[in-house]
Amino acid sequence: MYRYFVQPQFNQGTQSLFGYELLIREYQGDHWGLPVNFSDIAADVQTDLLLGIADQLKLKIPTVAFNVNRTQFLDADMTAQLIAIQVAISPLHLMIEVTEEAQDCTATPEQLRRQIALYHHHGIQISLDDIESGGNVLAEIRHLLAEVDEIKFAMQNFRRAHREAEIPSQLAYWQRVANFYHVQLVVEGIENAADEVLLDQLGLQLRQGYYYGKPHLFPEAR
Repeated sequence: MYRYFVQPQFNQGTQSLFGYELLIREYQGDHWGLPVNFSDIAADVQTDLLLGIADQLKLKIPTVAFNVNRTQFLDADMTAQLIAIQVAISPLHLMIEVTEEAQDCTATPEQLRRQIALYHHHGIQISLDDIESGGNVLAEIRHLLAEVDEIKFAMQNFRRAHREAEIPSQLAYWQRVANFYHVQLVVEGIENAADEVLLDQLGLQLRQGYYYGKPHLFPEAR
């Protein structure tokens, strides 16, 4: 059994939520945990769950974020379902966060740009997740930055890689990149007051992390 947990996304400047990210979890015996293989989850299972949650949120927040890998992002059936969901949940905006997975299909820059344009035509926004992690370095994603709406920087990825000392300089670097390409930069993995102070000093307002709210099970509609 699968359900979505939701994690709030917080705008420090306005002191308000600007969205929720949906994080899929699988019931494993007596607890909820990460699915063993995200690619094994059928597209219609994910989109049915997404529609149920988004329909309840559509008059409460501006955006709901939904993760897909690059293969799913390009899949025709998934695309059609996400477009149909965007129509159903308006005025709520769907933000597709494109993640990177080792088994993802390869795609040319032109294929990706065409797909982004298709989603944009139907009012769906696009985010590049986990920048500066794995293969999502500037040289690999530069060709998409003028096309997307958002980039996300995950502080927790740097901590796992024991690269904490790089976080301030990397945040400042990606802030300059975001400003140059006129995309919004969301910082996730904020865990404590020290993280908040750092982001305040840099003027980075869009935030997500345990410090603002842990993922929690979203109640099913009655």
